[in-house]
Amino acid sequence: MNVVRVLLTGAAGFIGTHVHSVLEAAGHDVVAVDLMLPAAHGTAARPPEGVGYADVRDRAALDALLDGVHVVCHQAAVVGAGVSAQDAPAYASHNDYGTAVLLAAMARAGCGQLVLASSMVVYGEGCYRGAQCGPVEVSMRDRADLDAGMFEHRDPATGEILGWSTVDENAPLRPRSLYAASKLAQENYAAAWAAVTGASVTALRYHNVYGDGMPRDTPYSGVAAIFRSALEAGRAPQVFEDGGQARDFVHVTDIAAANLAAVEQPQPGFVALNVSSGQPITIGEVASVLAQACGGPAPVVTGHYRAGDVRHIVADPERARRTLGFVAKVDPAAGLAQFATAPLRPTAGVGMPAV
Repeated sequence: MNVVRVLLTGAAGFIGTHVHSVLEAAGHDVVAVDLMLPAAHGTAARPPEGVGYADVRDRAALDALLDGVHVVCHQAAVVGAGVSAQDAPAYASHNDYGTAVLLAAMARAGCGQLVLASSMVVYGEGCYRGAQCGPVEVSMRDRADLDAGMFEHRDPATGEILGWSTVDENAPLRPRSLYAASKLAQENYAAAWAAVTGASVTALRYHNVYGDGMPRDTPYSGVAAIFRSALEAGRAPQVFEDGGQARDFVHVTDIAAANLAAVEQPQPGFVALNVSSGQPITIGEVASVLAQACGGPAPVVTGHYRAGDVRHIVADPERARRTLGFVAKVDPAAGLAQFATAPLRPTAGVGMPAV
């Protein structure tokens, strides 16, 4: 293995902290930076030891940081689904403009390898098929079905109830949220940059990430953290729909391992990879595992729904295995049981950042 100099953005974040640790443990020379946005770190947070302060939108700062860097591992982003249309400028500024400035700086510095933190949200809905009708391309679920407690997709031609099938990296990309639109834009900028420069981009499409150091409950938290926060407060987790929504929960230590593998194995051109456990679990099961592990109240299945929510999205992990030799090690049920009492971030994020 060749030791390389890595610029790691977002190094003080939930995922970035774990990536920083594995890169250094593997012997790489890590230049770690973070903007320390209150949205992610709280209002009084300062960079931890070994992490510098930097904004990826700052051209001059990047020119200095990229000196001698071989690989950029780009974790910095404003996250979450987007609570309001007013969040759009923050996503566009930090995620998309920031990535564009970073790519231009990499080209000036002659740094030709990017590992990009992308997300399953670029797919929008998952993939579906019926026993009789085969694969079906779905759109939004019918509100009358949702009101009646029918949460599964139906074949629009026959009405057959559809089951899910796994999503591979060739699935259509149809973002449904502001955050998803910004992640797809990052991928598009990176793919175009690779085509123009002949550089290497590995876009890691993270599925539902959880684990030690996850942010506490905010409007932008993942569902595992929201359930965990409810249980800590002595409340039953509130499960939407019927709890049967299938997802792929992947532990943050596996996310970090995938980043290390991508740093050490540059790919030709632009390559997108699902980073997932390969072991689907329902949202209802997630809530039950957490509740049982911490001795809290049983989840309540509310039947409530949000019309734009994705019903199922389960990853096909095969390309990451073939390309990087990456196979997740943490079983979701065991990992979530451990997460029920794992340490979370001591401060919660505050709102959305200014542009």
